[in-house]
Amino acid sequence: MTLLSLLLVVGPLVSFPQPQEAEPVAVLPLRQRAQIVDDWLHARLDTLVPELMRREGVDLWILVAREYDEDPVLETMLPSTWLRARRRTILVFHDAGQAMGVERFSISRYDVGGLFPGAWNPQEEPDQWKRLASLVNERDPARIAVNRSRDFGLADGLASTEYERLVAALPERLRSRVVSGEGLAIGWLETRTPAEMEVYSALCALTHRIIAEGFATVRAGVTTTTDLEWWFRERVLDLRVDTWFHPTVTLQRAGGDEETASFARRRGPEVVRPGDLVHVDFGITYLRLNTDVQQHAYVLNAGESDAPAGLKAALATGNRLQDLLTAEFKGGRTGNEILQRALDAARGAGIDATIYSHPLGFHGHGAGPTIGLWDQQGGVPGTGDARLHASTSYAIELACGVPVPEWNGEKASIQLEEDAFFDGQAVRFLDGRQTTLHLIATE
Repeated sequence: MTLLSLLLVVGPLVSFPQPQEAEPVAVLPLRQRAQIVDDWLHARLDTLVPELMRREGVDLWILVAREYDEDPVLETMLPSTWLRARRRTILVFHDAGQAMGVERFSISRYDVGGLFPGAWNPQEEPDQWKRLASLVNERDPARIAVNRSRDFGLADGLASTEYERLVAALPERLRSRVVSGEGLAIGWLETRTPAEMEVYSALCALTHRIIAEGFATVRAGVTTTTDLEWWFRERVLDLRVDTWFHPTVTLQRAGGDEETASFARRRGPEVVRPGDLVHVDFGITYLRLNTDVQQHAYVLNAGESDAPAGLKAALATGNRLQDLLTAEFKGGRTGNEILQRALDAARGAGIDATIYSHPLGFHGHGAGPTIGLWDQQGGVPGTGDARLHASTSYAIELACGVPVPEWNGEKASIQLEEDAFFDGQAVRFLDGRQTTLHLIATE
């Protein structure tokens, strides 16, 4: 039986305002989830790590973490039954060449799930650092990578004390060979495998369905933005999945103000009213993968059967901006180059655009090229200089301000976010995208 044949529908279906491309993912028992995670991890260690080490020209890669102070990369390399590092966990990869391949081992007090053979016997050598140093010395690598990075927090997981102890333990002749493993760390975190992508679309479909269900619970004049935020949190628990951030729900309406749609400052609870444009930002976590989606709903006024034409046109402008951005995804371009090209295209199309897209995968705000920040539209030094690679996933996140005739020409801020995959040639949305507003009836 294939994994896809296990996909089940959880709860009653509701209508979607955009075409669905995938059935919602099954929420499997923990034991089955663990097997999938471990199978994926084993394949990634066997195939992806050698590719990355040779791409980056690294002979030996050392990852070190202590319990409750986990390196973000090492954390994703632990087996499913390891929820934390134990004591001090040291993982090592050594590229012995094409013929011999990449060996991996651990210098740790506990067996690391059979994925990293143990190479330390404390009865023979009580000092963990000395044992590591002797193994590194035997292999005599030209470049020793460790997870240190000025720009990427996810690639900067080696604690300063651990770095000092590592360097002190190495023979003096090897200390100058220690280099940043930033490229390795980013490559490991950002690259999605075919097996992962087999499930990712269905995970995004589940996210879309939960959003639709949440909008369907809204009672105009009663439900507050905070009520809906906590409904999403409860729904995540009910479905036995997780989330990586607290959902946010905001409102826009005719005669409102710009602060309503502010990123940095959220208002307190507001009651949802007829005529409101409701925005939600929501994502879930499952099988170590994350989603991140933003969509809109319109609350019908009495006698209305559809949203005003101006709001529908505004959403279409948001979709046009998505197209302009994803058209600029070309392998080898930096995030800043993609940002500038997309903003230039938007200006040429007369769109008041803000673009702030980001990698997505093991982390919601993942490693890889940052494509703008909402408050840095001139480019993002460091993370924005990273280059686009194939087999990577992104949250296509952006906003546009569009005048709405029915709002006396006031602008609506269309804030969209949909999850997508770049295969090296083109971008595809994992489960379609919102092209029609959700509609909330007024009792």
